[in-house]
Amino acid sequence: MKAYVFPGQGAQFTGMGKELYENSAEAKALFEQANDILGFRITDIMFEGTADELKQTKVTQPAVFLHSVILAKTLGDDFKPNMVAGHSLGEFSSLVAAGALTFEDGLKLVSQRAMAMQKACEIAPSTMAAVLGLEDKVVEDICESTEGVVVAANYNCPGQLVISGETSAVEKACEALKEAGARRALLLPVGGAFHSPMMEPAREELAAAIASTNFATPVCPVYQNVTATAVTSPEEIKNNLIIQLTAPVRWTQSVQNMVADGADLFTEVGPGNVLQGLVKKISKGMATASAS
Repeated sequence: MKAYVFPGQGAQFTGMGKELYENSAEAKALFEQANDILGFRITDIMFEGTADELKQTKVTQPAVFLHSVILAKTLGDDFKPNMVAGHSLGEFSSLVAAGALTFEDGLKLVSQRAMAMQKACEIAPSTMAAVLGLEDKVVEDICESTEGVVVAANYNCPGQLVISGETSAVEKACEALKEAGARRALLLPVGGAFHSPMMEPAREELAAAIASTNFATPVCPVYQNVTATAVTSPEEIKNNLIIQLTAPVRWTQSVQNMVADGADLFTEVGPGNVLQGLVKKISKGMATASAS
């Protein structure tokens, strides 16, 4: 069974989508539609911008979304998913690709999500850190016993977990994690504490936008970050999307459940190949491919 997976923020690179734009009339039309919807020429930044320009949250999230969704659309009849999933932001790409959201509504929500997260990041000093070489339970317990806001945010693969929260609390947790035997506990160059309680203002802002958007039943099950299980109900999809900003990304569990439900090929749709690497660490020997 074919599983298609969609990357999140961090997969961006200068020149992303340029080949699609130049080689496909359908892709070009969608990119131009996106420029109109966003009110600025995001294609100029994607194709020619600097790494710093691409790193702005208001640019990064729509850029990664557009690359993934437009690539999926250009696959035409070759895109026949039995199941889909996306990592964080990638969940929106997966929902558009699976027909639960229209291209326009998906892009508008992603743009609102990016702006809301940016604002939340500016309220208090917050960050994320990658933790390598410890069991999930050890990381969770240390976060719980650390003073301040710090939580497990991304379960990327066994032995690789990202924590998120107030900068001081994340730094304290990193010291404790190293003492507990972590191979690495390294602060990440991100704008804030995604998938933590620090994103509550963004969650509230996005909840209203999601609630007023029309969702359809997807063509196949979507394994959502919050539950890591197959979802097809539009109402359930909406509720999980609202919770997603302050809840952890259960990527390890999502992939494990997709494999248990019969996935035997994971195709990454979008920039980079990070998810293929994670899938191989979660399910040894699993076949992976890139859609591009």
